[in-house]
Amino acid sequence: MRESVKVITRRDFIRGTAGATLALAMGLGAEGRKGVKPARKTRVVLVRDAGAMDEQGRINTRVIQRMMDQGVGALVDREDTVQAWRLLVKPTDVVGIKSNVWGPLPTPPEVEQAIKARLMDVGVPEGNIGIDDRGVRGNRIFKDATALINARPLRTHHWSGVGGCIKNYIMFVPRAWAYHGDSCADLGAIWNKPNVKGKTRLNVLILLRPLFYGIGPHHFDMTYSWYYKGVLLGTDPVAVDAVGLHLFRAKRLIHFGEEKPFRPPPKHIALADTRHKLGISNLEEIELVKLGWDEDILI
Repeated sequence: MRESVKVITRRDFIRGTAGATLALAMGLGAEGRKGVKPARKTRVVLVRDAGAMDEQGRINTRVIQRMMDQGVGALVDREDTVQAWRLLVKPTDVVGIKSNVWGPLPTPPEVEQAIKARLMDVGVPEGNIGIDDRGVRGNRIFKDATALINARPLRTHHWSGVGGCIKNYIMFVPRAWAYHGDSCADLGAIWNKPNVKGKTRLNVLILLRPLFYGIGPHHFDMTYSWYYKGVLLGTDPVAVDAVGLHLFRAKRLIHFGEEKPFRPPPKHIALADTRHKLGISNLEEIELVKLGWDEDILI
């Protein structure tokens, strides 16, 4: 018998039912949800702009920079752009920008350069800024890093259900395959490793053209990718991924006309909260700030 899962709406955020609903989507029962108390609160900022990409999918560099600045400003409650970024990073920091190079949907260079530009405006020397993905363990900047910025596109994933900010740090461990078991349930443990623990200042989940459905380890089909033209920012990777999953559930319902279970279930998001204490996965405890273009926003 197919389990019925209630659709998450904005009203669910307000009424307080969304946390349990999202836990079901993640493949967790009551045991995975217990111990979560609605006393905490974390902010996640969604910025969308219709001009971020044109009809051919080309990215507008200036619009992306503006979206990133708006998002960081709203995240830290500062109007001055450089002042806002200075609350995240100091001139004395060595900063690694952890990107993602998966061929069909990599971290766009425009996003990487928007981040790098503001780090330099803050006063971080260019020689103390690195951008890498698969080579982070051998990269001098990442070895010496005092600060990390995590930026990757959101997509479905063959081993973890969805690939988001939490999953993006798997390259920091020598044996990535060791975290593939049980739907990658323990990805949150990577964030407690000495080379990354406590260093992440900003998580950017890129929603310019997300992939909301896929089959197989390297599946990509534009049928299941759409121009959402957004970025999602937060200091809490769990909260950012939880909101991203919320968006995917809404999109899949519209596309397929019914709840489409994730296979495998993205349980690592909730377990990063309840098991590894990395952040907040309960939507009731997430303040979602929405800026800019709101057409077909879904959440």
